[in-house]
Amino acid sequence: MGQGTKYKRLLLKLSGEALMGDDDYGINIQTGTNFAKDIANARATGVELAIVVGGGNIFRGMQGAAKGMDRANADYMGMLATVMNGLALEGLLNEQGVDSVVMSALPMPVVCASYNRKQALAHLEAGKVVIFTGGTGNPFFTTDTAATLRAIEMNCDCLAKATQVDGVYSADPKKDPDARRFETLDYDTILSQDLKIMDGAAIALARDNKLPLIIFSIHETGNLTKMVQGQARSTIVT
Repeated sequence: MGQGTKYKRLLLKLSGEALMGDDDYGINIQTGTNFAKDIANARATGVELAIVVGGGNIFRGMQGAAKGMDRANADYMGMLATVMNGLALEGLLNEQGVDSVVMSALPMPVVCASYNRKQALAHLEAGKVVIFTGGTGNPFFTTDTAATLRAIEMNCDCLAKATQVDGVYSADPKKDPDARRFETLDYDTILSQDLKIMDGAAIALARDNKLPLIIFSIHETGNLTKMVQGQARSTIVT
């Protein structure tokens, strides 16, 4: 465990949409650079970091399916989008002096390494930031589920989901000024109340494997470092 950190190893779930910044599509380089700087600062505390990045800024499988595309093909397209984001994030991290590696659940050896649990664990133990892409490698599973799965496989202390708000609220805080933020929640409450934190499969997998979840805001500069030190405003799910 790093000096002053609450966790030895954690997995950060970063949405593809977060990389858009104020743009309508794709990757905003300044936004991505800011995230890379925050990740570099958090890594400097000594915490071991893995990342699962989504692809919604480029293509979202469920939206494609809703428009009439074959769901499996649409999901594969979404997985490819996560690889694009992962490669971009790797480059931005390298610019910050952070040694990182992209691993994909969809084998594409010319582009990046294929996912291998033993190799991924070795990379983390060597101090590299491992960026997992390609989802689970299977259609019909979200990147939330992929993040939960990888966090368990990597023996992470928790899964930290970066969002636009500082935790889980009883209603949308941007629309309801009386919305109440939860300091803590349990898995069954999330499932029974259908709180839209992560999909049900991800929550059930986390519950069954006793993986704590932390929901926090990524948009406040330095908040990732605060989170690994246990100081960020957040909702903790156990």
